[in-house]
Amino acid sequence: MASNPNYSQVTPGIEALAELCRQNSSIQAEDYVKYDVKRGLRDLNGNGVVAGLTEVSEIQSYKVVNGEKHSCEGALFYRGYDVKRLVAGALEEKRFAFEETAYLLMFGRLPNAQELEEFTGRLSYYRTLPTNFTRDVILKAPSADMMNSLAKCVLTMASYDERADDISLPNVVRQCIQLIATFPLFAVYSYQAYNYNEGNSLFIHAPKPGLSTAETILSLLRPDEKYSFWEAHILDVCLMLHAEHGGGNNSTFTTHVVTSSGTDTYSCMAAALASLKGPRHGGANIKVAQMFEDLKKTVTDWTDEDAIANYLKALLHGEVFDKAGLIYGMGHAVYSLSDPRADLLRGLVETLSREKGRMEEYELYSKVERLAPKIIAEERKIYKGVAANVDFYSGFIYNMLGLPLELYTPIFAMARIAGWSAHRLEELINMGKIIRPAYVCVQPRQDYTPLGQR
Repeated sequence: MASNPNYSQVTPGIEALAELCRQNSSIQAEDYVKYDVKRGLRDLNGNGVVAGLTEVSEIQSYKVVNGEKHSCEGALFYRGYDVKRLVAGALEEKRFAFEETAYLLMFGRLPNAQELEEFTGRLSYYRTLPTNFTRDVILKAPSADMMNSLAKCVLTMASYDERADDISLPNVVRQCIQLIATFPLFAVYSYQAYNYNEGNSLFIHAPKPGLSTAETILSLLRPDEKYSFWEAHILDVCLMLHAEHGGGNNSTFTTHVVTSSGTDTYSCMAAALASLKGPRHGGANIKVAQMFEDLKKTVTDWTDEDAIANYLKALLHGEVFDKAGLIYGMGHAVYSLSDPRADLLRGLVETLSREKGRMEEYELYSKVERLAPKIIAEERKIYKGVAANVDFYSGFIYNMLGLPLELYTPIFAMARIAGWSAHRLEELINMGKIIRPAYVCVQPRQDYTPLGQR
């Protein structure tokens, strides 16, 4: 092998090794039924296997009437509070409330004015990076994938923390608050470094004390640091809605699993980031945005519902866009009739579209949201109900706010770090045995053959 290899090169023979791996690691689909394995930790009806208890949040998608489950309009509760009411309170009082949401999730109750001021003060205090961190960690070897850069920054922070491995509750609370504060810096600075590497100007703004998380994101990202209150307010609502979503989603479950091993906070959050990065989880809003760009190029008349419907059918048949056979942004693993987060964003999207002069695009989104469930029901024979999920509108909002596609999933992470923190603390407080699900081995026994006889 070369002493200085090209790390991106697939060398001769790798394809054969991959095929060997495929041949000897492919498990028959019928074996999952034979051994009664809950694939994906879900039963045959798609219900999640109960793996733990939580007080952090709850998803409601059905009601039990006379012993029978009936689908209902979706609802999401943070520590028992309906998230719709939390968002309504922020909108009515014209204030930023992501920080209040983070406090609620982590500490179990809404803060009073003094407690909220102290908490936001702590976030402001920690919203800075170690000396030369931006130069030595972020600006060197920038990546086109901001989630990888974000994970790199999180893991590197452990080197600056003299108590990185201390999992006592006060220390973990401190670490979580610090990461909530610094995630926007990690992500936006990483994007600026990547953007500079692509031949554009480099902007590294110092965070301004006293700004909310949403304001900080916009001021760090924009060359002139300017933004309107309404822009920051809408982004703040998005952060609130992405902050938490039950203990069973992939990245939060990862947080519980990794925490149960007794590992440090930085390793735990890096693992959660790795999970969220996947297009089946946090990367879905990017797919929605890309799908709509393809739709807008394919269907020239955005008022032609027949043409839109034909495009959606072609999507399901794997004939257009990425040929995956999916209409991105439609349907959810838990919700059926509606996703409360999408319901909340819908009105905000319309207002922002009107302000930005992009009502034609909003009308296109509305048509797809109306047509897609009918087409999915007809083409896939799914009758349980399919509705727009939170990713359907969030990418459009980010686009209207001028946020680059590369930051869509990191923004999800900037919000979800609050939920991950709450679940990490909950797991530490109630820690029992290490989380270790069982796997059934279906590989037959084999006799050993000496090397020279193989």
